[in-house]
Amino acid sequence: MELSKRLRAIVDMVEEGDRPADIGCDHGYVSICLIEEGKCSFVIAMDVNQGPLLRAKENIERKGLAHYITTRLSDGAAALEEGEADTLICAGMGGRLTIHILEDAIKRLNTIKNLILQPQSEIWLVRRFLLQNHYSIVKENMIYEDGKYYSIMRAEKSTAEVSAYTSKEEVYGPILIKERHPVLFQYLKKEKEATIRNIEYLETGKKSDSIRRQERKKELLEKLRSIEECLDGF
Repeated sequence: MELSKRLRAIVDMVEEGDRPADIGCDHGYVSICLIEEGKCSFVIAMDVNQGPLLRAKENIERKGLAHYITTRLSDGAAALEEGEADTLICAGMGGRLTIHILEDAIKRLNTIKNLILQPQSEIWLVRRFLLQNHYSIVKENMIYEDGKYYSIMRAEKSTAEVSAYTSKEEVYGPILIKERHPVLFQYLKKEKEATIRNIEYLETGKKSDSIRRQERKKELLEKLRSIEECLDGF
């Protein structure tokens, strides 16, 4: 199956033998690809909305894969039972919604060992949540598609203490920084340019809100310093 770069990156994070539940499965393309490529023998495809779930079911049946992929109407992982899956795929959602879904699943299900995540926003909060819940990020990827940057990560339950991330690792990704990911480099350069423009705007703008402007400028200078530290490693 021909996938978008974003969905392809999600599929690539799944390892052979994982037993995944695809939360927010939309059209079911990720689930279908996992079966067609032989990575997984069974997938549970779940969505909170009936419309996308029906489209997923139609696509699955058209491919003749209904025996391998179960579709289930579910608010997050609420309809998932203990032992049915060991891997959660949560992609295309905001960071806070991702955390909400994970909190519920981790609290109820002891068998969730692996997480494949692609938050659309507030990624640093997701990385912080993983650390607090003893999940170690073992793989990261970043892709650029249709004018947007997407970070994808695989986290695994750790029995050992997970080392805390620095502030820039939390924001930009510990493995992406360590591996000098080329798309991260591209992203950081654009972020640097945008941050400098914002600083210049504050310096030349009206002074009516000078206190707030100075606070904002300080925040931007700290962000710029963090970006430059990351770029120095490339």
